[in-house]
Amino acid sequence: MAGAIEQPRFTCALGACQSVVAIKKGVPILHSGPGCGVQISELIGQGEGYAGGSTMPCTNSEEADVVFGGEKKLRNVIENSFKVIDGDLYVVITGCTAAITGDDIASVVGEFQLDDKPVVYVEEGGFKSNNYVSHSRVVNAIIDQYVDKFYEDSEVIDGLVNVFASIPYQDPYWSGNLEQLKRILTGIGLKVNILFGNESEGVSEWKTIPKAQFNIFVGSWAGLDIVKHLKRKYGTPYLHFPYTPIGAKETSEFLRRVAEFGNLDQKKVEAYIDREEKKFYSHIDKMASFMLEFRYGIPRRFYTLADASYSLGFSKFLLNELGIIPGIQFIVDDIPEKYQESVLDEFSRISDLQRRDVKVVFDPDAGLDQRKLVEDAKDYEDKRLLILGSSWDKHIADELNADLLIISVPVQHRLVMNCGYLGYEGGLRAIEDIYDRVLATYR
Repeated sequence: MAGAIEQPRFTCALGACQSVVAIKKGVPILHSGPGCGVQISELIGQGEGYAGGSTMPCTNSEEADVVFGGEKKLRNVIENSFKVIDGDLYVVITGCTAAITGDDIASVVGEFQLDDKPVVYVEEGGFKSNNYVSHSRVVNAIIDQYVDKFYEDSEVIDGLVNVFASIPYQDPYWSGNLEQLKRILTGIGLKVNILFGNESEGVSEWKTIPKAQFNIFVGSWAGLDIVKHLKRKYGTPYLHFPYTPIGAKETSEFLRRVAEFGNLDQKKVEAYIDREEKKFYSHIDKMASFMLEFRYGIPRRFYTLADASYSLGFSKFLLNELGIIPGIQFIVDDIPEKYQESVLDEFSRISDLQRRDVKVVFDPDAGLDQRKLVEDAKDYEDKRLLILGSSWDKHIADELNADLLIISVPVQHRLVMNCGYLGYEGGLRAIEDIYDRVLATYR
Protein backbone atom coordinates (compact mmCIF):
# COMPACT_ATOMS: atom_id res chain seq x y z
CA MET A 1 0.00 0.00 0.00
CA ALA A 2 1.46 3.38 -1.03
CA GLY A 3 1.57 6.39 1.25
CA ALA A 4 1.61 6.89 5.00
CA ILE A 5 -0.84 5.15 7.31
CA GLU A 6 -1.92 5.99 10.83
CA GLN A 7 -1.54 3.55 13.72
CA PRO A 8 0.01 0.57 11.88
CA ARG A 9 -0.58 -2.48 14.06
CA PHE A 10 2.43 -4.39 12.85
CA THR A 11 6.10 -3.59 12.41
CA CYS A 12 8.65 -3.49 9.61
CA ALA A 13 10.19 -6.74 8.40
CA LEU A 14 12.80 -6.61 11.16
CA GLY A 15 9.97 -7.41 13.58
CA ALA A 16 10.49 -11.09 12.81
CA CYS A 17 13.26 -10.92 15.43
CA GLN A 18 10.43 -11.54 17.92
CA SER A 19 9.76 -14.90 16.27
CA VAL A 20 13.37 -15.85 17.09
CA VAL A 21 12.96 -14.65 20.69
CA ALA A 22 10.00 -17.05 21.01
CA ILE A 23 12.22 -20.07 20.25
CA LYS A 24 13.75 -21.52 23.42
CA LYS A 25 17.30 -20.15 23.64
CA GLY A 26 16.90 -18.51 20.25
CA VAL A 27 19.07 -15.41 19.80
CA PRO A 28 18.34 -12.77 17.12
CA ILE A 29 21.38 -10.83 15.92
CA LEU A 30 20.37 -7.56 14.28
CA HIS A 31 22.48 -6.00 11.57
CA SER A 32 20.63 -2.71 11.78
CA GLY A 33 20.64 0.79 13.14
CA PRO A 34 20.63 1.49 16.89
CA GLY A 35 17.28 1.29 18.63
CA CYS A 36 15.40 -0.65 15.95
CA GLY A 37 15.04 -3.80 18.04
CA VAL A 38 13.94 -1.95 21.17
CA GLN A 39 11.28 0.01 19.26
CA ILE A 40 9.92 -3.23 17.82
CA SER A 41 9.75 -4.98 21.17
CA GLU A 42 8.04 -1.94 22.71
CA LEU A 43 5.30 -2.07 20.05
CA ILE A 44 4.61 -5.80 19.85
CA GLY A 45 6.20 -7.33 22.93
CA GLN A 46 5.57 -7.44 26.66
CA GLY A 47 8.86 -8.38 28.30
CA GLU A 48 12.18 -9.20 26.68
CA GLY A 49 12.19 -12.99 26.88
CA TYR A 50 15.52 -14.82 26.87
CA ALA A 51 17.33 -12.63 24.35
CA GLY A 52 14.91 -9.93 23.22
CA GLY A 53 14.53 -6.18 23.66
CA SER A 54 17.71 -4.47 24.82
CA THR A 55 19.39 -7.89 25.16
CA MET A 56 19.44 -8.48 21.39
CA PRO A 57 22.96 -8.27 19.91
CA CYS A 58 23.07 -5.51 17.30
CA THR A 59 25.71 -3.97 15.04
CA ASN A 60 24.25 -0.49 15.64
CA SER A 61 24.96 0.55 12.04
CA GLU A 62 25.93 4.19 11.57
CA GLU A 63 27.17 6.56 8.83
CA ALA A 64 30.62 4.97 8.60
CA ASP A 65 29.02 1.59 7.87
CA VAL A 66 27.07 3.10 5.01
CA VAL A 67 30.30 4.40 3.48
CA PHE A 68 32.68 1.53 4.23
CA GLY A 69 30.26 -1.37 4.77
CA GLY A 70 29.39 -3.18 7.97
CA GLU A 71 30.62 -6.71 7.30
CA LYS A 72 33.58 -6.51 9.69
CA LYS A 73 31.38 -5.17 12.46
CA LEU A 74 28.81 -7.93 11.86
CA ARG A 75 31.53 -10.59 12.03
CA ASN A 76 32.68 -9.23 15.39
CA VAL A 77 29.14 -9.08 16.79
CA ILE A 78 28.45 -12.68 15.78
CA GLU A 79 31.73 -13.89 17.32
CA ASN A 80 31.04 -12.12 20.59
CA SER A 81 27.40 -13.23 20.69
CA PHE A 82 28.61 -16.83 20.80
CA LYS A 83 30.84 -15.91 23.75
CA VAL A 84 28.36 -13.84 25.74
CA ILE A 85 24.93 -15.42 25.15
CA ASP A 86 24.31 -19.14 25.70
CA GLY A 87 22.02 -19.81 22.75
CA ASP A 88 20.97 -22.90 20.85
CA LEU A 89 20.22 -21.04 17.62
CA TYR A 90 21.38 -17.63 16.37
CA VAL A 91 19.54 -15.82 13.58
CA VAL A 92 21.09 -12.82 11.81
CA ILE A 93 18.43 -10.46 10.47
CA THR A 94 19.33 -7.40 8.42
CA GLY A 95 17.75 -3.97 8.72
CA CYS A 96 17.40 -1.14 6.25
CA THR A 97 21.04 0.03 6.34
CA ALA A 98 22.48 -3.36 5.35
CA ALA A 99 19.87 -3.75 2.63
CA ILE A 100 20.80 -0.37 1.14
CA THR A 101 24.58 -0.78 1.33
CA GLY A 102 24.49 -4.36 0.04
CA ASP A 103 26.64 -6.03 2.72
CA ASP A 104 27.42 -9.65 1.82
CA ILE A 105 25.63 -11.22 4.79
CA ALA A 106 25.65 -14.69 3.25
CA SER A 107 29.44 -14.67 3.06
CA VAL A 108 29.92 -13.48 6.63
CA VAL A 109 27.44 -15.93 8.16
CA GLY A 110 28.67 -18.67 5.84
CA GLU A 111 32.07 -18.58 7.54
CA PHE A 112 30.44 -19.57 10.83
CA GLN A 113 28.17 -22.13 9.18
CA LEU A 114 31.23 -23.85 7.71
CA ASP A 115 32.53 -24.02 11.27
CA ASP A 116 29.28 -25.86 12.18
CA LYS A 117 27.94 -23.00 14.29
CA PRO A 118 24.12 -22.95 14.79
CA VAL A 119 23.59 -19.70 12.94
CA VAL A 120 21.41 -18.71 9.98
CA TYR A 121 20.74 -15.43 8.21
CA VAL A 122 17.80 -13.63 6.63
CA GLU A 123 18.54 -10.74 4.26
CA GLU A 124 15.39 -8.75 4.78
CA GLY A 125 15.63 -4.99 5.08
CA GLY A 126 12.95 -3.44 7.23
CA PHE A 127 11.37 -1.48 4.39
CA LYS A 128 10.88 -4.53 2.15
CA SER A 129 7.79 -5.92 3.86
CA ASN A 130 6.25 -6.25 7.33
CA ASN A 131 6.70 -8.75 10.13
CA TYR A 132 3.69 -10.84 8.98
CA VAL A 133 5.62 -11.62 5.80
CA SER A 134 9.10 -11.80 7.32
CA HIS A 135 7.96 -14.29 9.98
CA SER A 136 7.61 -16.88 7.22
CA ARG A 137 10.94 -15.88 5.72
CA VAL A 138 12.72 -16.36 9.05
CA VAL A 139 11.12 -19.75 9.68
CA ASN A 140 11.94 -20.93 6.15
CA ALA A 141 15.52 -19.71 6.52
CA ILE A 142 15.92 -21.76 9.72
CA ILE A 143 14.51 -24.79 7.90
CA ASP A 144 16.76 -24.39 4.86
CA GLN A 145 20.02 -23.46 6.59
CA TYR A 146 19.78 -25.40 9.85
CA VAL A 147 17.00 -27.99 10.07
CA ASP A 148 17.82 -29.44 6.68
CA LYS A 149 21.26 -30.54 7.91
CA PHE A 150 19.52 -33.09 10.16
CA TYR A 151 17.11 -34.39 7.52
CA GLU A 152 17.11 -38.11 6.87
CA ASP A 153 15.13 -39.10 3.79
CA SER A 154 11.93 -41.16 4.25
CA GLU A 155 12.07 -41.06 8.06
CA VAL A 156 8.49 -40.07 8.96
CA ILE A 157 7.07 -40.44 12.48
CA ASP A 158 3.46 -41.60 12.43
CA GLY A 159 1.17 -39.10 14.15
CA LEU A 160 3.77 -36.31 14.36
CA VAL A 161 2.54 -32.88 13.20
CA ASN A 162 4.14 -29.46 12.93
CA VAL A 163 1.79 -26.66 13.91
CA PHE A 164 2.11 -23.10 12.59
CA ALA A 165 -0.37 -20.60 14.00
CA SER A 166 -0.11 -17.43 16.09
CA ILE A 167 2.87 -15.25 15.15
CA PRO A 168 4.82 -14.80 18.37
CA TYR A 169 4.38 -11.39 19.99
CA GLN A 170 2.53 -9.96 16.96
CA ASP A 171 -0.35 -11.97 18.38
CA PRO A 172 -0.29 -10.81 22.02
CA TYR A 173 -1.87 -14.13 23.08
CA TRP A 174 0.48 -16.33 21.06
CA SER A 175 1.84 -18.25 24.04
CA GLY A 176 -1.53 -19.23 25.49
CA ASN A 177 -2.94 -19.97 22.03
CA LEU A 178 -0.08 -22.32 21.16
CA GLU A 179 -0.41 -24.05 24.53
CA GLN A 180 -4.09 -24.68 23.83
CA LEU A 181 -3.38 -25.92 20.31
CA LYS A 182 -0.91 -28.45 21.63
CA ARG A 183 -3.32 -29.53 24.37
CA ILE A 184 -6.27 -30.22 22.10
CA LEU A 185 -4.24 -31.84 19.32
CA THR A 186 -2.50 -34.09 21.83
CA GLY A 187 -5.95 -34.88 23.19
CA ILE A 188 -7.00 -36.47 19.89
CA GLY A 189 -3.87 -38.59 19.72
CA LEU A 190 -1.27 -36.56 17.83
CA LYS A 191 2.37 -35.85 18.67
CA VAL A 192 2.80 -32.10 18.32
CA ASN A 193 5.75 -29.92 17.37
CA ILE A 194 4.52 -26.51 18.50
CA LEU A 195 8.00 -24.98 17.88
CA PHE A 196 7.59 -21.74 19.86
CA GLY A 197 7.05 -20.98 23.54
CA ASN A 198 6.93 -23.02 26.72
CA GLU A 199 5.32 -26.11 25.22
CA SER A 200 8.11 -26.54 22.71
CA GLU A 201 11.23 -28.62 23.28
CA GLY A 202 13.23 -25.90 21.56
CA VAL A 203 15.79 -26.48 18.82
CA SER A 204 15.68 -30.27 19.26
CA GLU A 205 12.01 -30.11 18.25
CA TRP A 206 12.81 -28.02 15.18
CA LYS A 207 15.22 -30.71 14.01
CA THR A 208 12.30 -33.15 13.69
CA ILE A 209 10.24 -30.90 11.39
CA PRO A 210 11.01 -33.04 8.28
CA LYS A 211 9.78 -36.17 10.09
CA ALA A 212 6.18 -34.96 10.46
CA GLN A 213 3.32 -36.97 8.98
CA PHE A 214 1.60 -33.71 8.06
CA ASN A 215 1.61 -30.00 8.89
CA ILE A 216 -1.19 -27.83 10.26
CA PHE A 217 -1.49 -24.13 9.52
CA VAL A 218 -4.06 -22.18 11.55
CA GLY A 219 -4.63 -18.69 10.21
CA SER A 220 -5.78 -16.70 7.22
CA TRP A 221 -2.51 -16.14 5.37
CA ALA A 222 0.56 -15.15 7.41
CA GLY A 223 2.50 -18.39 7.68
CA LEU A 224 0.93 -20.20 4.75
CA ASP A 225 4.23 -19.86 2.87
CA ILE A 226 5.88 -22.04 5.52
CA VAL A 227 3.72 -25.12 5.00
CA LYS A 228 3.83 -24.65 1.23
CA HIS A 229 7.62 -24.54 1.43
CA LEU A 230 7.71 -27.71 3.52
CA LYS A 231 5.50 -29.48 1.02
CA ARG A 232 7.86 -28.55 -1.82
CA LYS A 233 10.97 -29.40 0.19
CA TYR A 234 10.00 -32.61 1.99
CA GLY A 235 6.70 -33.55 0.37
CA THR A 236 4.85 -33.06 3.67
CA PRO A 237 1.09 -32.53 3.13
CA TYR A 238 -0.62 -29.73 5.04
CA LEU A 239 -4.05 -28.79 6.36
CA HIS A 240 -5.03 -25.13 6.24
CA PHE A 241 -7.63 -24.00 8.80
CA PRO A 242 -8.30 -20.38 7.81
CA TYR A 243 -9.05 -18.63 11.11
CA THR A 244 -8.48 -18.85 14.86
CA PRO A 245 -10.94 -21.41 16.32
CA ILE A 246 -12.53 -19.94 19.44
CA GLY A 247 -15.12 -21.70 21.61
CA ALA A 248 -16.71 -25.12 21.37
CA LYS A 249 -18.33 -24.97 17.95
CA GLU A 250 -15.32 -23.87 15.92
CA THR A 251 -12.77 -25.83 17.96
CA SER A 252 -14.74 -29.03 17.40
CA GLU A 253 -14.93 -28.21 13.69
CA PHE A 254 -11.16 -27.71 13.65
CA LEU A 255 -10.48 -31.04 15.37
CA ARG A 256 -12.81 -32.91 13.01
CA ARG A 257 -11.04 -31.46 9.99
CA VAL A 258 -7.68 -32.48 11.45
CA ALA A 259 -8.98 -35.98 12.20
CA GLU A 260 -10.32 -36.41 8.67
CA PHE A 261 -7.13 -35.07 7.08
CA GLY A 262 -4.87 -37.24 9.22
CA ASN A 263 -7.09 -40.34 9.05
CA LEU A 264 -7.28 -40.49 12.85
CA ASP A 265 -9.43 -42.80 14.98
CA GLN A 266 -12.85 -41.12 14.67
CA LYS A 267 -14.27 -42.70 17.82
CA LYS A 268 -11.38 -41.47 19.91
CA VAL A 269 -11.64 -37.98 18.42
CA GLU A 270 -15.40 -37.74 18.96
CA ALA A 271 -15.03 -38.99 22.53
CA TYR A 272 -12.52 -36.23 23.22
CA ILE A 273 -14.72 -33.59 21.57
CA ASP A 274 -17.71 -34.79 23.60
CA ARG A 275 -15.81 -34.45 26.88
CA GLU A 276 -14.56 -30.96 26.02
CA GLU A 277 -17.95 -29.74 24.80
CA LYS A 278 -19.69 -31.01 27.94
CA LYS A 279 -17.26 -29.05 30.11
CA PHE A 280 -17.60 -25.95 27.92
CA TYR A 281 -21.40 -25.90 27.85
CA SER A 282 -21.71 -26.71 31.56
CA HIS A 283 -20.09 -23.33 32.19
CA ILE A 284 -22.38 -21.68 29.65
CA ASP A 285 -25.38 -23.17 31.49
CA LYS A 286 -24.15 -21.61 34.73
CA MET A 287 -24.15 -18.14 33.20
CA ALA A 288 -27.70 -18.39 31.82
CA SER A 289 -29.22 -16.55 34.75
CA PHE A 290 -26.66 -13.77 34.40
CA MET A 291 -27.43 -13.42 30.68
CA LEU A 292 -31.16 -13.21 31.45
CA GLU A 293 -30.76 -10.66 34.22
CA PHE A 294 -28.42 -8.42 32.22
CA ARG A 295 -30.00 -8.95 28.79
CA TYR A 296 -30.51 -5.22 28.30
CA GLY A 297 -27.05 -4.27 29.52
CA ILE A 298 -24.77 -6.60 27.56
CA PRO A 299 -23.15 -5.86 24.21
CA ARG A 300 -25.46 -6.38 21.22
CA ARG A 301 -23.12 -5.38 18.40
CA PHE A 302 -19.37 -5.67 17.92
CA TYR A 303 -16.63 -4.23 15.74
CA THR A 304 -13.11 -5.54 15.25
CA LEU A 305 -9.88 -3.80 14.32
CA ALA A 306 -7.61 -6.81 14.06
CA ASP A 307 -5.96 -9.26 11.70
CA ALA A 308 -8.03 -11.52 9.47
CA SER A 309 -7.55 -14.65 11.61
CA TYR A 310 -8.84 -13.04 14.79
CA SER A 311 -11.56 -11.07 13.03
CA LEU A 312 -13.00 -14.24 11.50
CA GLY A 313 -12.52 -16.34 14.62
CA PHE A 314 -14.16 -13.88 16.97
CA SER A 315 -16.96 -13.08 14.52
CA LYS A 316 -17.97 -16.74 14.27
CA PHE A 317 -17.69 -17.18 18.03
CA LEU A 318 -19.52 -14.03 19.12
CA LEU A 319 -22.37 -14.48 16.65
CA ASN A 320 -22.96 -18.21 16.93
CA GLU A 321 -22.16 -18.81 20.61
CA LEU A 322 -23.12 -15.50 22.26
CA GLY A 323 -25.60 -13.99 19.81
CA ILE A 324 -23.75 -10.68 19.39
CA ILE A 325 -24.26 -9.14 15.94
CA PRO A 326 -21.21 -8.21 13.85
CA GLY A 327 -20.80 -4.60 12.76
CA ILE A 328 -18.06 -3.56 10.33
CA GLN A 329 -14.99 -5.80 10.52
CA PHE A 330 -11.84 -3.74 9.95
CA ILE A 331 -8.96 -6.00 8.94
CA VAL A 332 -5.70 -4.18 9.58
CA ASP A 333 -2.94 -6.72 8.85
CA ASP A 334 -2.27 -5.45 5.30
CA ILE A 335 -3.46 -8.78 3.91
CA PRO A 336 -2.41 -9.28 0.25
CA GLU A 337 -5.22 -9.06 -2.29
CA LYS A 338 -4.81 -12.68 -3.38
CA TYR A 339 -6.01 -13.82 0.07
CA GLN A 340 -8.85 -11.35 0.54
CA GLU A 341 -11.41 -13.31 -1.47
CA SER A 342 -11.04 -16.39 0.73
CA VAL A 343 -11.55 -14.24 3.83
CA LEU A 344 -14.72 -12.73 2.35
CA ASP A 345 -15.92 -16.22 1.49
CA GLU A 346 -15.54 -17.30 5.12
CA PHE A 347 -17.47 -14.22 6.28
CA SER A 348 -20.27 -15.03 3.83
CA ARG A 349 -20.68 -18.39 5.60
CA ILE A 350 -20.36 -17.03 9.11
CA SER A 351 -23.70 -18.46 10.29
CA ASP A 352 -25.10 -21.94 9.80
CA LEU A 353 -28.66 -20.76 10.42
CA GLN A 354 -29.03 -17.99 7.87
CA ARG A 355 -27.02 -15.99 5.39
CA ARG A 356 -25.73 -12.87 7.06
CA ASP A 357 -24.01 -10.05 5.22
CA VAL A 358 -21.01 -8.78 7.15
CA LYS A 359 -19.30 -5.62 5.96
CA VAL A 360 -15.55 -6.18 5.78
CA VAL A 361 -12.98 -3.41 5.24
CA PHE A 362 -9.40 -4.32 4.35
CA ASP A 363 -7.30 -1.32 5.38
CA PRO A 364 -4.12 -1.21 7.50
CA ASP A 365 -4.79 2.48 8.22
CA ALA A 366 -6.31 1.91 11.66
CA GLY A 367 -6.67 5.63 12.31
CA LEU A 368 -8.96 5.97 9.30
CA ASP A 369 -10.77 2.78 10.33
CA GLN A 370 -11.46 4.28 13.74
CA ARG A 371 -13.16 7.28 12.19
CA LYS A 372 -15.32 5.01 10.02
CA LEU A 373 -16.23 2.94 13.07
CA VAL A 374 -17.35 5.99 15.05
CA GLU A 375 -19.46 7.18 12.13
CA ASP A 376 -21.15 3.78 11.74
CA ALA A 377 -21.73 3.45 15.49
CA LYS A 378 -23.90 6.59 15.48
CA ASP A 379 -26.71 4.49 14.01
CA TYR A 380 -26.62 2.18 17.06
CA GLU A 381 -26.61 4.65 19.95
CA ASP A 382 -29.38 2.66 21.65
CA LYS A 383 -27.25 -0.52 21.76
CA ARG A 384 -24.29 -1.41 23.92
CA LEU A 385 -21.26 -1.94 21.71
CA LEU A 386 -18.17 -4.12 21.96
CA ILE A 387 -14.91 -3.18 20.24
CA LEU A 388 -12.18 -5.77 19.71
CA GLY A 389 -8.97 -3.91 19.01
CA SER A 390 -5.84 -2.60 20.68
CA SER A 391 -4.93 -0.11 23.39
CA TRP A 392 -5.04 2.56 20.69
CA ASP A 393 -8.81 2.06 20.54
CA LYS A 394 -9.44 2.86 24.19
CA HIS A 395 -10.31 6.49 23.50
CA ILE A 396 -13.00 5.65 20.93
CA ALA A 397 -14.40 2.97 23.25
CA ASP A 398 -14.66 5.64 25.94
CA GLU A 399 -16.22 8.07 23.47
CA LEU A 400 -18.87 5.54 22.47
CA ASN A 401 -19.34 4.11 25.99
CA ALA A 402 -18.40 0.78 24.44
CA ASP A 403 -16.65 -2.19 26.00
CA LEU A 404 -13.12 -2.86 24.75
CA LEU A 405 -11.46 -6.26 24.52
CA ILE A 406 -7.81 -5.92 23.55
CA ILE A 407 -6.86 -8.61 21.03
CA SER A 408 -4.27 -6.75 18.96
CA VAL A 409 -1.00 -4.91 19.51
CA PRO A 410 -0.08 -2.59 21.03
CA VAL A 411 -1.19 -3.84 24.44
CA GLN A 412 -0.78 -1.17 27.13
CA HIS A 413 -3.78 -1.68 29.40
CA ARG A 414 -3.38 -5.27 30.53
CA LEU A 415 -0.65 -7.77 31.33
CA VAL A 416 -0.58 -10.87 29.14
CA MET A 417 1.20 -13.98 30.40
CA ASN A 418 -0.34 -17.29 29.32
CA CYS A 419 -3.80 -15.98 28.49
CA GLY A 420 -5.12 -17.23 25.15
CA TYR A 421 -8.45 -17.12 23.34
CA LEU A 422 -8.03 -20.19 21.16
CA GLY A 423 -9.88 -23.43 21.77
CA TYR A 424 -12.47 -24.49 24.32
CA GLU A 425 -10.72 -22.91 27.30
CA GLY A 426 -9.89 -19.82 25.26
CA GLY A 427 -13.57 -19.33 24.44
CA LEU A 428 -14.46 -19.41 28.13
CA ARG A 429 -11.70 -16.93 28.86
CA ALA A 430 -13.04 -14.63 26.14
CA ILE A 431 -16.53 -14.75 27.69
CA GLU A 432 -15.09 -13.96 31.12
CA ASP A 433 -13.07 -11.04 29.81
CA ILE A 434 -15.95 -9.56 27.78
CA TYR A 435 -18.54 -9.72 30.56
CA ASP A 436 -16.03 -8.70 33.19
CA ARG A 437 -16.03 -5.35 31.41
CA VAL A 438 -19.83 -5.30 31.54
CA LEU A 439 -19.91 -5.93 35.27
CA ALA A 440 -17.21 -3.31 35.86
CA THR A 441 -19.73 -0.65 34.79
CA TYR A 442 -22.62 -2.08 36.86
CA ARG A 443 -23.96 0.11 39.64
